[in-house]
Amino acid sequence: MNRRLFKSLPFQLMIAALLAWSLASLLPLSANFEHSTTFKLLMLTKTTYIGLLKMLVGIVVLFSLLQGITSIGSTSRLKTLGYKTIAFYSLTSTLAICLGLGVSLAIPKWPHLIDTAQVTIGNHVQLIDNSASSGGAIAEKLFSMALVNPFQALATTNLLAIVVFALLLGVALLASLPSKHPVFELISGLNIAINRVVSAVIKLAPLAVFAIVFQFTIQSGNSIFGELALFALLVFSLTLVHGGIVLPLLAKVFTGIKYSTLFRALSAPMAMAFATSSSSATLPLSLQTAQEDLGISQPTSSMVLPLGSIMNMDGTALFEGVAAIFLAQLYGIELGTSGLIMIFIMAMVSSIGAPGMPSGSMSGMQLVLLAVGIPLEAIAILLIIERPLDTFRTAVNVEGDLIAALVVDKWQNQSTKV
Repeated sequence: MNRRLFKSLPFQLMIAALLAWSLASLLPLSANFEHSTTFKLLMLTKTTYIGLLKMLVGIVVLFSLLQGITSIGSTSRLKTLGYKTIAFYSLTSTLAICLGLGVSLAIPKWPHLIDTAQVTIGNHVQLIDNSASSGGAIAEKLFSMALVNPFQALATTNLLAIVVFALLLGVALLASLPSKHPVFELISGLNIAINRVVSAVIKLAPLAVFAIVFQFTIQSGNSIFGELALFALLVFSLTLVHGGIVLPLLAKVFTGIKYSTLFRALSAPMAMAFATSSSSATLPLSLQTAQEDLGISQPTSSMVLPLGSIMNMDGTALFEGVAAIFLAQLYGIELGTSGLIMIFIMAMVSSIGAPGMPSGSMSGMQLVLLAVGIPLEAIAILLIIERPLDTFRTAVNVEGDLIAALVVDKWQNQSTKV
């Protein structure tokens, strides 16, 4: 039993995180420690691990989707699976946004503290112009992201474009080739090889988590304004409710799975997502967990999970809705019914295709702010506490992807029996 516990990836990740936090908090580190060789070696560990995942994630998405689509067997069954996946993702995102907006409007208003834009944005944050808040501009942005050269998409890890290309190619292969064609065997063989590489990389996760937590501990400050701390607590609580109650309840209702079984299976991917703040980086582990621990069929998991990594961002959508109301009230902006509707729509749209990487929601947050007239400079306020909150919502994003795969697989099995 003890040997199995020590070999458990969630246990290793937890020990690595606790050890890193303890050392960073207790050791008498000098002010120049971040320039030391020891610290640079730690950061090299983190950079190497994240780099390996980035190197693999585009290929994993491409070939997982291709195998998932071609394994379905017919274009009619593919159509059914796609509808079910999008329907469930839309349901969970809607519930997340409604939870955030409902509670934010029910609690006392945040104080009106800012009359004009009094904050500045760092050079690393790119703002978009005011014309980008129109429906046409949003559609143009999504299409420009999705319709690019597939090799360019792989080079830049543009998951939205990779998914679009994989869907088009997979459907074309399924419609034009017989089921036993050698191309399908080649895709299957490449998936096996890629998954073997992924399994080897995942074993390095505790070292990367140690480096990430150590860096975050020594660099995080305690100078957070009272209102901002309360806002962070609100977002954390709502994210916890969505991830700990709403999503597991949906899994229970639609599949009948026990909570203990569900959370035991989800612990490793959620821990990885929490540590890396990247749903894309967690995708290889999610695919492995879905098939080995949850018993989800390979065709379903290989299609639902890659799609979820770019279009199912429950935690991100919830955060953007709550943040918009928080900032609007800080600036004294009256939203009204139309403003709330715009926040809902923009939070839903901007969470689709949000980069599956740390702080990836900040690009979509701009659309939400512009839609209701909040100064874009307000993003600087969110950046103070956005990074730690990002870890929690990414874990919920990954949880939602896996539960969606579980539910859709159940629906698929039921329709097959009928």
